[in-house]
Amino acid sequence: MASVNKVILLGRLGRDPETRYASEGGTPICHLAVATSRRYKDRDGNRREETEWHNVVLFGRSAEIAQQYLQKGSEVYIEGRLRTRSYEKDGVKRYSTEIIGESMQLGARANAGSAPSQSDAPAGFESAQRQNLNPPHAAPAAAPKPAAPVSDVDSLDEDIPF
Repeated sequence: MASVNKVILLGRLGRDPETRYASEGGTPICHLAVATSRRYKDRDGNRREETEWHNVVLFGRSAEIAQQYLQKGSEVYIEGRLRTRSYEKDGVKRYSTEIIGESMQLGARANAGSAPSQSDAPAGFESAQRQNLNPPHAAPAAAPKPAAPVSDVDSLDEDIPF
């Protein structure tokens, strides 16, 4: 039987990204604290909001982009997988669950009161914002097919067998 370990988050950063570099090879490793919220009504009909905090780890180029363009309050979309690891601290075994980010897209910036103009964005921000940072083994997304011109719609009806 196959298994799936997939996480999709759309949330905001609770603090600035923290980037360190691996001792072997110098690979950038960026840690994010991402908050997601759920709004609901309780039994009494009062509106409530529940916030969940997620520890996200990014590696390589996505870690560099996160460090460069994200800040506390920035919106970010992450796709990845869950990883739970254990460690010992003061003789007590502890567990930590985190999300390994495999794909990231930048969202609204923290201090953006309105949509930023092209001149407001730092160089390369717009292209980095649209860049989907899939791992190299991922298949590229298929380009959408253009819609048929209106003039060709009548000829399409002739091809339909019913």
